[in-house]
Amino acid sequence: MDLHALQEVLEHIRPSVVFYLGPVRITTTVVNTWIIMAILLPLAYLLTRRLGTVPRGAQHLPEMVAEFFHNLLEETMGKEGRKYLPLVGTLFIFILFLNLSWFIPNMKPPTTDLSSTLAFAVVTIVLVQLIGIKKKGLKGYIKHYFQPTPFMFPLNLLEELVKPVSLSLRLFANMFGEKTVVTVLFLMVPVFCPIPVMFLGIIMGVIQAFVFSLLTVIYIANLIKGH
Repeated sequence: MDLHALQEVLEHIRPSVVFYLGPVRITTTVVNTWIIMAILLPLAYLLTRRLGTVPRGAQHLPEMVAEFFHNLLEETMGKEGRKYLPLVGTLFIFILFLNLSWFIPNMKPPTTDLSSTLAFAVVTIVLVQLIGIKKKGLKGYIKHYFQPTPFMFPLNLLEELVKPVSLSLRLFANMFGEKTVVTVLFLMVPVFCPIPVMFLGIIMGVIQAFVFSLLTVIYIANLIKGH
C-alpha cells in the first residue's frame, strides 16, 4: 500500500475536528458518542416502557442481557454482586453500540479513538476503587494493597495503575484493527469482499464489549473478595 492509499485509509478512521467550543476542539469521537446516546435513550425507553412480569416482544432482549450479567455477577460475587448489575450492564450496552456504530454510513466509531477507550477505562477503574473504599472502608482499602505481604505493595499498586492502560488498549486495538481491515477491503473491493469481515465485525464488537464488562466484574470481585 503506497503513502497516498495509507492516508486515504487513515482519513476514514482517525477522528477529525467538527467544530470548536471556544478553545476546545469537538471531534467526531465526541459528536458520534452524542449521536449514539441520542439513539440509546429513546430506544431504552421504548424497550422498557411496558415491562411485564412475563417478558414479551422486545422486552426479551434487555431481559436476556440483564439475566446474563445477573448470573455472571452472582457466580462471581454471590448475591452481593447483583447490586453492580446497572454498572456492568450499562457498560456492556453502551460500548456495544459504540463498537457497532461503524455500520452507520460515514460514522467513525468512538471506540477506534484511544482517547475514548482511555476515558472509559479511567472512569471504570475509578468507580471500582470507590466501590472498594465503600465496601472495605478507607483503612481496609489501603490495607488490601499490602496483601498477602507488605512486600507486595509496589506490585499491587502498579497493577491498579496498569489496569486502565490495559483496558483501554485492548478495546482500542481490536476495534481500530477491525475498522482498518474493513476500510482497506472496502477501498480495494467495494462490493463483496468486506461483507464477511463486517459480519466478523459484529462478533468482534460483541466480544470486546463483553470482555470490557467481564474484566470490570473481575476487578470489582478481586477488590472486594481479594485475589
